[in-house]
Amino acid sequence: MPLRGQQAFRAVDDVSIQIEAGEVYGLIGPNGSGKSTTMKALLGLVAPSSGTCSIFGKDSLKVDSRNDVGFLPENPYFYKHLTGAETLRFYGKLCDLRGKALEARVDELLELVDLRHARDRRLGGYSKGMLQRIGLAQALVQDPRLLILDEPTAGVDPIGSRQIRDLILQLRDRGKTVFLCSHLLEQVQEVCDHVGIIFQGKMVKEGKLDDLIAVENQTEIILQDASPELVERIRHLIGEDATAQLLRTGKPRTTLERLFLQETQGGKS
Repeated sequence: MPLRGQQAFRAVDDVSIQIEAGEVYGLIGPNGSGKSTTMKALLGLVAPSSGTCSIFGKDSLKVDSRNDVGFLPENPYFYKHLTGAETLRFYGKLCDLRGKALEARVDELLELVDLRHARDRRLGGYSKGMLQRIGLAQALVQDPRLLILDEPTAGVDPIGSRQIRDLILQLRDRGKTVFLCSHLLEQVQEVCDHVGIIFQGKMVKEGKLDDLIAVENQTEIILQDASPELVERIRHLIGEDATAQLLRTGKPRTTLERLFLQETQGGKS
């Protein structure tokens, strides 16, 4: 309800999203576009004024719909005096895990997010990337079918960002469904199967990533070790076509991030 003297503001306007099981769906848009509101509605943290949200067929306003959901907010709060292992034990107990089952789950998750070496280090000594990974681990404690991530790589350096993206892809390969919000477009492009673009509360574009980024009236040919003579013959063939135009030639470009990872990780990316 708006405060006295203020007009009601529609944060999200007739947005419809269907996320298929086992895929990574990315919702992108500028700040204030409605990403967080959409995410909160799906989590049942806010009630839509019209329409419905459901998770695996259950109304998201019902508490039991969240049994299959793990959530990592953009700025998660952790008890900094706890170690990584203690943090996961804490969340595991909240999910009714006890004894050997809890310890096995803690070990499994620390291995999954590559933090076994820091299991006994206090979170106050973790880097931003490590905190995001322990956040992912806590979101996975109850082995959810759906993982909701809000800006999972925000403020993380390129190496940590790559680790998080690799983990998202690994979770997808394990059959998890991932819904993430981000403004880092290149990172979304690397991990998402479907993408929705939201602007001023409205969904302006939505579909499979490959379909959205394809330039329909252009054809790309990438050659390796092509001789100048071959390139010239191709140019000549293009010139004989009445409609085709050669737009550009040259060396393909990498990204600054990939170059950084190549130089700092010995070619591993």
